[in-house]
Amino acid sequence: MNYFTLKIDFQKLKNEATKTRTAKFLAIGTLVFTGLATTIVENGNYFEIAKNIEIFANLYKEVNTYYVDEIDPSTLMKTGIDAMMESLDPYTDYISETQIEGYRFITEGKYNGIGADIRIIDGLPTVVAPYLDAPAQKAGLKAGDKIVAIDGKDTKGKTSDEVSAILKGYPGTEVELTISRLGEAKNLNITLVRDEVEVSNIPYSGMVSSDVGYIALTTFTRDAGANVGKALRDLKTEQPNLKGVILDLRDNGGGLLAEAVNLCNIFIPKDELVVTTKGKVKDWDRSFRTQNPASDPQVPLIVLINKGSASASEIVSGTIQDLDRGVLLGQRSYGKGLVQNTRDIGYNAKVKMTTAKYYIPSGRCIQAVEYQNGEPVDIAESKRAPFKTRNGRPVLDGGGVKPDIVLDSDAGSNILQTLDEKYVVFNYVNQWMLKNPEVKSLEDFHFTDWDDFLQFLAKQNFDFDTETEKLLKDLKEKSKTGGYLSQADILALETKVVAAKKADIDKHKERISDMIEKEIVSRAFYEKGRIQMGLRNDLEIKEAIKLFGDKAKYDGILKG
Repeated sequence: MNYFTLKIDFQKLKNEATKTRTAKFLAIGTLVFTGLATTIVENGNYFEIAKNIEIFANLYKEVNTYYVDEIDPSTLMKTGIDAMMESLDPYTDYISETQIEGYRFITEGKYNGIGADIRIIDGLPTVVAPYLDAPAQKAGLKAGDKIVAIDGKDTKGKTSDEVSAILKGYPGTEVELTISRLGEAKNLNITLVRDEVEVSNIPYSGMVSSDVGYIALTTFTRDAGANVGKALRDLKTEQPNLKGVILDLRDNGGGLLAEAVNLCNIFIPKDELVVTTKGKVKDWDRSFRTQNPASDPQVPLIVLINKGSASASEIVSGTIQDLDRGVLLGQRSYGKGLVQNTRDIGYNAKVKMTTAKYYIPSGRCIQAVEYQNGEPVDIAESKRAPFKTRNGRPVLDGGGVKPDIVLDSDAGSNILQTLDEKYVVFNYVNQWMLKNPEVKSLEDFHFTDWDDFLQFLAKQNFDFDTETEKLLKDLKEKSKTGGYLSQADILALETKVVAAKKADIDKHKERISDMIEKEIVSRAFYEKGRIQMGLRNDLEIKEAIKLFGDKAKYDGILKG
């Protein structure tokens, strides 16, 4: 089969498509496939590509025409595309027309909608945090509000993407939400007017001691570098004798590569290599260097990272480490050393595709090479290749950036993660706010109702579904049909697990109280208040301030 045969086959399918309603959808698809066929001749395996495109088109036509139930061609196609993307790496995605606003938010930090973090909790879309001065906050939406209907249509069973697509829309348009609010006997109907929502990538910066400044960067959206530069200037105006700056990149999932380079340029002189990208298309390989004189190449710098720091965060932290410009503190980063580019594929849709790997100044790539359920798997240090920083300090490739000072007070416990992921603390604070509706002062607030929290947990029956509990449930079911363990043995194990969890909760009382305090103050002072409250009990912040006070140790780390 050659190109001309393929084209004739597609044209025939196109003509047949006009005979039936369902086959009309295929006409659009065949034109796309025909266009694709003209572009794949240069790719070495043309025949295999052309053959499989024809098979796919024929399958799509047959299913769309003869399947017993009515189907939505767009949904069917998206399912196929999503499955194809999932067979690649976790970062290559199809972005449909309805998801464009979400893509815009990731790259620009703004979108058109109501301005709220909404997640599915207990089967219903729930307001986790309205953004300050956004339509949701102005209309009176509160954290904990459950959205039971949008414009009169039930939301139960809808996914986060489906809810998000409905709520986003042109500025000035209205949307009516039916809200179930804790403490209210009846549902509330709230009408919101959509608007452009912009979320700052620096929710807070300020002094954390008399001479140490702090900047929190949550995402590398547009102007991230410029905003960090402005925050640094403001800190130096407030304290001309600044002893050091803490740059907080914890849980920063990355963003624009250019902004990572711009941020490095604040602390690193002109014409320093920051990152090199290398991929299949050699003409696309590029090296990115700092373009301007550094804003401050001398100020002592500590960068905070954790397992949620990824992509652009790892470029910045890895470059700072490779050039011995500052000290990294925290936990090993996520390990995303891949570069994504977006390409238009028609009808306002895009494909976000991994096109290269990035390499930081030492020459190492920090990409995690093993995945399980879409998440990177820890790679033993013995399997990671060694490299050296400018001063000769040993560093490793693969599996993320390892801090110079590793702090992990939560190692060995999954209670804190479970309390967060299962929204236990969030749900507790919803109830706590009914009895304590006002938090007047962020600085003076302290959570003192620990026994009340324990009673709340007791009512939840500690149903956290830890990995141990999941194994016990499986063991319990299998023991019913035979085995060496009786139901009494299983019950004894369950009792031990409950006791261990209670001990674990008591052990982490301080950290859990901190989680509760941050959630409470966020209801009145939003994201800025959450960060400010967190700084008060932050182990990494305390260690960073301590390190700035020990210049010999700070310099010694960088000299290796």
